[in-house]
Amino acid sequence: MTTTANQSAEDSSLISFVLSEDWEVSLHLDTLPLVAVILAIIIGWFLVRRWMGRRFPQFEIDAAEFGFGDHKVSFKPNNVDRQIAYSIWVELSTRKVGLPIDLDDDVIAEVYDSWYAFFAVTRELIKDIPVSKVRHDSTGKIISLSIEVLNEGLRPHLTKWQVRFRHWYDLKMESKDDICPQDVQKEFPSYDALSADLLEVNQRLRTYRTRMHELVTGKREQVND
Repeated sequence: MTTTANQSAEDSSLISFVLSEDWEVSLHLDTLPLVAVILAIIIGWFLVRRWMGRRFPQFEIDAAEFGFGDHKVSFKPNNVDRQIAYSIWVELSTRKVGLPIDLDDDVIAEVYDSWYAFFAVTRELIKDIPVSKVRHDSTGKIISLSIEVLNEGLRPHLTKWQVRFRHWYDLKMESKDDICPQDVQKEFPSYDALSADLLEVNQRLRTYRTRMHELVTGKREQVND
């Protein structure tokens, strides 16, 4: 009975040590359960990889959408990337940056205030990302794109127009009483060129907002023209 019980115990174990009467130790491996365990690990690894692939699918951004050239950025975003994209999307959605501009109602000086604030907030957001995260390929690409949006999307317009317009606008507003700011800004000597450039930049930023929303949610956000 004892021998049978010991054999049953040995049979139920993947690995067992047997001590004989003459104090010799032997190692026994039950290969069938061991193979089953290895197969289970392989299948589990495959399922995890497949689940991660579905959770973080390949994401592509075409720089041509923002007028920065014809290169495309492809990566698989992780949760850090989605958090960055969410923070940027919130800023774009709550300022006059990623929202449609109507120059019959909106004041250009206030638009510039909003753009400047977005520039500063985005710059600080990027600076606060840990270096260990920046080393990730996908995170680095999102940061590079964001810097490109600031430097090639916002900066050229602000450099060319903001100071010139504000100086002219402030003088005009001081010299006139009880006049609508929207009417005053249309008297700017280069208003047509400024407004065309401003609306073009606004469209690019709205596209950027759409792409950040898609990165966060996996769904395309409609941009209303």
